[in-house]
Amino acid sequence: MICGIDEAGRGPLAGPVCAAAVILGEDFPQNLRNLLNDSKKLTEARRKEAQKAICENAYLWGIGWASHTEIDSINILQASLLAMKRAFEEMSKKLSSPLPADLSVIVDGLYAPDINAKCTPMVKADAKVHEVMAASILAKTARDTHMDEMAALYPQYGYEKHKGYPTKAHREAVLKYGPSPIQRLSFRVR
Repeated sequence: MICGIDEAGRGPLAGPVCAAAVILGEDFPQNLRNLLNDSKKLTEARRKEAQKAICENAYLWGIGWASHTEIDSINILQASLLAMKRAFEEMSKKLSSPLPADLSVIVDGLYAPDINAKCTPMVKADAKVHEVMAASILAKTARDTHMDEMAALYPQYGYEKHKGYPTKAHREAVLKYGPSPIQRLSFRVR
């Protein structure tokens, strides 16, 4: 059994980093596996379609977060690993029994979170391993939804358009209005 873990939101200037942990399981339909890909390679509509399929058909999944203040406090890498650990723990809580002893966890990237399972980091796993693709999709859709909610609270920053990434419009908004309440203060705006 394989669990995939990935994150979304390492590069933005604002908002949290989000991670997901997913076990698709043997019963996850092949036609739905064909929907999966690295979340960055899917349109928003395809991501939402895949997200729904994952949430309804995966054996187990969980979402974890690290806030913008945690990012500023411990750095983006450590915050990403913390969000991954929280996603794995959230997923694990949904089981009434312990996770299978033969569970293999694959994490996209160079580093693995400190979790209670055998964990292997793999560069570009979000383009190679279906479970990591699924985690990539859940993390991205959850974070995008969160940033759309933040856009309603802080409309002058345009979060619904750039999701906190360092676009010209975002940088100009920060210079004009000052840091938003969800700004990562340890990230350079200029």
